[in-house]
Amino acid sequence: MLFSTAQLFPAAVAYYYDEFGLIKVFFNTLLATFLCGFLLYITNSSRKEDLRTKDGFIITVLFWIVLAIFGSFPFIIAEEIEISYVDSLFESISGLTTTGATVLTGLDELPRSILFYRQLLQWLGGMGIIVLAVAVLPLLGIGGMQLYKAETPGPLKDSKLTPRIKETAKALWYVYLTMTILCAAFYKFFGMTTYDAICHSFSTVSIGGFSTHDESFGFFSQSNIRWTAVIFMVIAGINFGLHYIAWTKKRLLHYIYDSEVKAYFFILISAFALTFLTLGIYLETPGENLIQESAFQVVSIATTTGFLTSNYSNWPLFVPILLLFTAFIGACAGSTGGGIKVIRTLVLAKQSAGEITKLIHPNAVISIKLGKKAVSPRIAESVWGFFSIYVIVFIILFMFLLAQGNDFITSFSAVGATLNNLGPGLGDVANNYQSLNDYSKIGLCIAMILGRLEIFTLLVLFTPAFWKK
Repeated sequence: MLFSTAQLFPAAVAYYYDEFGLIKVFFNTLLATFLCGFLLYITNSSRKEDLRTKDGFIITVLFWIVLAIFGSFPFIIAEEIEISYVDSLFESISGLTTTGATVLTGLDELPRSILFYRQLLQWLGGMGIIVLAVAVLPLLGIGGMQLYKAETPGPLKDSKLTPRIKETAKALWYVYLTMTILCAAFYKFFGMTTYDAICHSFSTVSIGGFSTHDESFGFFSQSNIRWTAVIFMVIAGINFGLHYIAWTKKRLLHYIYDSEVKAYFFILISAFALTFLTLGIYLETPGENLIQESAFQVVSIATTTGFLTSNYSNWPLFVPILLLFTAFIGACAGSTGGGIKVIRTLVLAKQSAGEITKLIHPNAVISIKLGKKAVSPRIAESVWGFFSIYVIVFIILFMFLLAQGNDFITSFSAVGATLNNLGPGLGDVANNYQSLNDYSKIGLCIAMILGRLEIFTLLVLFTPAFWKK
C-alpha cells in the first residue's frame, strides 16, 4: 500500500509537463497496487504475531519480487513506450535493485514522467524498501529486526545504530534524504535543469546509474557537474553507518580509522592510476580531460553506479576488464552499492595471507583483524561461504547466457554487471540490453535480485532445512 503512493510523484510530473495520458497510467497502477495490498492487509489484520527470522527472509524476497511486478505496470500500460512484459519487468527490477541496466532506447524522446518514474524506482530501492518498511511495521504491532538483518548489505548484519530498529531505519533515511537534497542542489547550481538535477540526484545517491539521456552523463559537458557526481558517488559508496555517526556525533575522523574505507579508497586510487596511465599511453589523442574522464569512469564503475561519460568499452581492453573487476569488489558494506563488498574482499585477502603464513609457521595462531578488532572465525567462514556460492551462481548464469547464443564477452559482462548491480556491460550490452532474447533477460532479472539480496537471502528459501518446522 505504501509503495502504491510512489505513483503520485510521476503523475504530478506528467501533469506539469502536459502528459495527461500518462496520469491515468500512474493512477491505474496506484489503484491496482493499493487494492491488492489492502486486500492482503484486511484478510490478515487480526494476526499480531512477531516475525521470526524465517518470516523475515520470505518477506524480504517477496517484497522485491512483488514490488518489481507491480512497478512494471506503468512500462507495460503506457502506449508511449512499446515494450514487451519481459522488458517491462526487466526495467522495473533493474530500477528497484539499483542496477541501472536498461532495455529502453531513445530516452531523450520519451515522456519525462516515465523517465522520472525510472529514477524514482532507483531511489526507493537504493536504501532498500524494506528498511523504509521496518520504520512503519512496528506501528502495526510487528517487530522489524528480522527484516533489517535479512536486507542490510554486508556480513556484519547484527549491528544496530540505535537500540530500536524503527529509529535505525529512520536515521538511515534521514541521512539518505539529506544526501539526495544536497546532490540535487549542487547539480542545479552547476548548470543542470531542475528536472535533471532531481532525477540524477536520485540515481547518484542510490548508486543506480539510470539517466534521462541516451548519452548518460556524457550529455553534461560541464566539469563541475561531473566532479560533483564523482564526489557523491564516492560518498554513497561508503557505509551509511559511518555517515550516521558523522551526522549525529559530528565526528569525521572515524572515516580515516575505518579499515574498509581505507581499502575502498586504495582500490579507487589504484584503479584510477592504472586507467589514467593506460589511456595516456595507448590512446592516440588522449584529450585534455583525461584525468576527469578516468576519475569519473573509475568511480562510476567501481562503485557499481554505471553512469557513462563515454563508451568505455571502446577503450583499450585492459581498462574495461579492469573496471569490470573493480565492480566485482564493489562498494562498502552498508552502502547503496553492489558487488561482493570491500569488507568481504578485505577479509578474504587477510585470511588468504594468514593461510600462507601458516604454511611457513604451522603452529602459528593467526587472527584476522579489521583495524584493532579481531574478526570472529564464524564471520570469516561465512565470507568464504558467500564467495563460493557467488562464484557458483556466476558460472551457472554465465553458462546459461552462453547457451542462449550470446558471445563470451557479452555473456561474461552481462552477468557481472547484473549480479553486481552495475548496469552497463561490454559487447552487445555496452549501451543497453535490448538485443538479448527474453530468456537471457529473465536470467539477468534473477541475477539482479540475487545481487541485491546478496545471494544467501534468496537461495536459503530453496533449501529443504528452511521449510522444516
